[in-house]
Amino acid sequence: MRMTDIQRCEIRPGHLVEWTLSPATVATATSLPEDSRPPAYIQESHIRTARSVRENGLFVPTWLGTAFDIPGRADLDALEEALRGWTLRHETLRSGFRWSGEPGDEMRRFTLDADAVSLHRTDVGDFTDPADLVRHLQDRFDVTADALRWPNLIYTAVVRDDSTSVYMAFDHSNVDGHSIYRIPAEIHELYAARVAGRTVEPAPVSSYVDFCEIERTDADRIDDSHDIVARWREFVGRCDGRLPNFPVDLGLEPEGGLPTQKLLRERLTDPDTAAAFEAYCRPYGGSAVGVLAATALIVHEIGEQPVYRTVVPFHTRVKSRWSDSVGWYVGGAPIEIPMTEARDLPSALRTVRAALHANRHMARMPLARVLRLLGADFRPTSPDLYSIVSYVDTRGVPGSGRWAEQNAYGLIRVSYGDQVCAWVTRLHEGLWFASRYPDTDVAHKNMRLYVERLRDVIASTVS
Repeated sequence: MRMTDIQRCEIRPGHLVEWTLSPATVATATSLPEDSRPPAYIQESHIRTARSVRENGLFVPTWLGTAFDIPGRADLDALEEALRGWTLRHETLRSGFRWSGEPGDEMRRFTLDADAVSLHRTDVGDFTDPADLVRHLQDRFDVTADALRWPNLIYTAVVRDDSTSVYMAFDHSNVDGHSIYRIPAEIHELYAARVAGRTVEPAPVSSYVDFCEIERTDADRIDDSHDIVARWREFVGRCDGRLPNFPVDLGLEPEGGLPTQKLLRERLTDPDTAAAFEAYCRPYGGSAVGVLAATALIVHEIGEQPVYRTVVPFHTRVKSRWSDSVGWYVGGAPIEIPMTEARDLPSALRTVRAALHANRHMARMPLARVLRLLGADFRPTSPDLYSIVSYVDTRGVPGSGRWAEQNAYGLIRVSYGDQVCAWVTRLHEGLWFASRYPDTDVAHKNMRLYVERLRDVIASTVS
């Protein structure tokens, strides 16, 4: 599934229909008692950051979404039942938060029973201009899939005689990339069953809300004397008291406001080159290690920093029970790559492999908990705490072999931010690159150079 923004996912005109949680469902939620299961630290950090940025006068949409096609003119009743059935499988989608206490600074969860959840369909109308449809969808997703409201999800379909395009958006607090990747196949399965009059009884899915409670209970057992906290303290100290940004010049003004961002997305390699790169990197741990090693070499070449410091994202689905669950299962581990030990690709691969082996376990401890224990004022002013370079191999995701024919995309909202977030995705069609970064001339030049050099390094491994 290629990652992109909504402007570049091949939107075509048609008749627009949308679904949100029904007024009756929303009304029921207002009178629900408190759910004792707390928010995950990553959820709380995300929502508090959104509130902080909003209080500073800036609305920063941060939703994620997916897009995919269904053949022909969809049976909207069957599609609605498929969407509702999928929603009911994942408890986090019917769970939200309220502010309580004085001065409204406690986050309390509420969760609807499955039988209280229904969808409301709105017939929006015909769109003949793709640009108008894109603007409408983005505006609706911005308002509805917002971190500071509930419900914060929306489903839409653009119906045509030859195909129906489904677009779904969620506030990030409920989904991660892995959640997004699994949606097309699951909706297709449920929809096909409804159209055929079959009943699908999918296997039960573990709840992200339960995971939040388990993870938070474990995280709350540590204090500021814990080894993981000490190691983060040392890392942040070597980053001048901050979490690391992408170590190249981004053309940012030191006292400037939060800049608008730009999207860079393109294919990096064909399948054969991706396979050759994987084979080259396999003795060192695979393509994920390779992308980080290549990045260390390239940003040293561009930015001339003696040490490459970054926070590496890892999924926290460490037990198989969470594999099919929708939620935000992501943690981060700090690594430092001294460039005196990474002079070429083989030595960089060895150094990155060692750093990941030593630090990967740190991703299981929520960073928001660690920052709280550090005692520093990490009140975020940006929706991204740090820059990332992420690698994901999606070829094992159910239905991934059909993504190209289904025009399946993962949707990123590009709005404001002073960090670089880059995703390298292994598809059946090769390697795909997407990044959002500050919209400055200097950043565009350096990110363009980074991608070109990344392509060169990967190609250099082809024997």
